[in-house]
Amino acid sequence: MGNLTNETPKGLVRLKGRPLIDWQLEALRDAGIEEIGLVSGYRAERLTSYGLPIFHNPDWQHTNMLHSLTQASQWLRTSPCIVSYSDIFYSSQPVRALIASRADIGIAYDPAWLELWCRRFSDPLEDAETFRFDSTRNILLEIGQRPSTSEEVAGQYMGLLHFTPHGWAQVETLLEGLPMETAKKLDMTSLLSRLLACGAPIALARNEMPWGEVDSAQDLALYDGDPTLTLPIHA
Repeated sequence: MGNLTNETPKGLVRLKGRPLIDWQLEALRDAGIEEIGLVSGYRAERLTSYGLPIFHNPDWQHTNMLHSLTQASQWLRTSPCIVSYSDIFYSSQPVRALIASRADIGIAYDPAWLELWCRRFSDPLEDAETFRFDSTRNILLEIGQRPSTSEEVAGQYMGLLHFTPHGWAQVETLLEGLPMETAKKLDMTSLLSRLLACGAPIALARNEMPWGEVDSAQDLALYDGDPTLTLPIHA
């Protein structure tokens, strides 16, 4: 993100004049979620103005996002939770779909990912990962490998998840069985792949609305400069 995140967390980068977190909060609230917390790392003090509970990872420089999420385990152990990355924007539709699935572990995905990835990358497979699922049972079969062709990518994981307390218990059991340093460095996609290997079912919620991932200044320029892109939070 270059200079855009020198002094601010990535979730506070502005998209169409508003911080990414503002778009996320609006979508989550429109989906009926009333209790929302933030997981912080770099420049955590910049998030206090939201007046929301903050779960801070003091070791953010040496750990990955999953370890940061474990700081919010007191919520994840007691109630069903939607988990959102902070560098994405989306409508309330995939959030509602995740809630409606009632799955112990669920993720939102975009089956029409290729069009957006072709606009973001000269080679859309550069940033893609394998994604296979059982359409009859609507469960994930594979995620996180390097694809050779777009046919190996039946959808794009969006960075939106759902955990029940039972589902989060499966995550904690998996983490307890790993060396501490491995657990601290584990990213979310690798976690999902390991959960599949352990036989944990991961349900899918299909996204039908515009969304986006912001990984670079070029991404922001793409979304900001696209007059056809609206952010339909109320969906």
